[in-house]
Amino acid sequence: MLLKYKKSLLLLLVLFVGGCFSFYQLAYPNLFVDKNKIGKVIDQFNGVNVYYNGSTGNVSGRNITPDGYNLGQKYQCVEFVKRYYYERFNHKMPDSYGHAKDFFDASIADGQINPKRNLLQFTNGSSTKPQVEDIIVLGWSRYGHVAIISKVSDNEIEIVQQNPGANVNSRATYSLSFNNGLWKIDNYRVLGYLRKI
Repeated sequence: MLLKYKKSLLLLLVLFVGGCFSFYQLAYPNLFVDKNKIGKVIDQFNGVNVYYNGSTGNVSGRNITPDGYNLGQKYQCVEFVKRYYYERFNHKMPDSYGHAKDFFDASIADGQINPKRNLLQFTNGSSTKPQVEDIIVLGWSRYGHVAIISKVSDNEIEIVQQNPGANVNSRATYSLSFNNGLWKIDNYRVLGYLRKI
């Protein structure tokens, strides 16, 4: 009887500690950063590397191309997106600075050119369906977040992202719906998406 009681107590303790650890991982995702992993490749899309950044606020210096183009702060989400477009399309944004949320300009009509990015801009709720290699812009946090759309079906998209958090996957999926002639990515934080002209 005493042995059974000790096993039950041990099981409760394990569940409690595990629950606390899981809570802290969710509440404080940057608390469990593997600093030795910063700058290591964790994913790749179309030959362009995705690097681990640890905490979302970590900065490891600026990444400048050999021809002087500013890709952004190393291992941040913006750096990946700009590096992706630079390596894949030799695309340079006229305004090479700014936070992720600055990629989307709400004053630009759906399907028109965003002159700071030299890309077509679509609102979330556009008659134009998102497609693979579009830049998706999210308005979470004071800086926002950007990623590359890596898969598209009629009811879902997948994104590949850099710097989503210390213990967050580099891939994420969102539902996609089509109603009344409009495509909507079902995440209220999605502002829209940008596409090469």
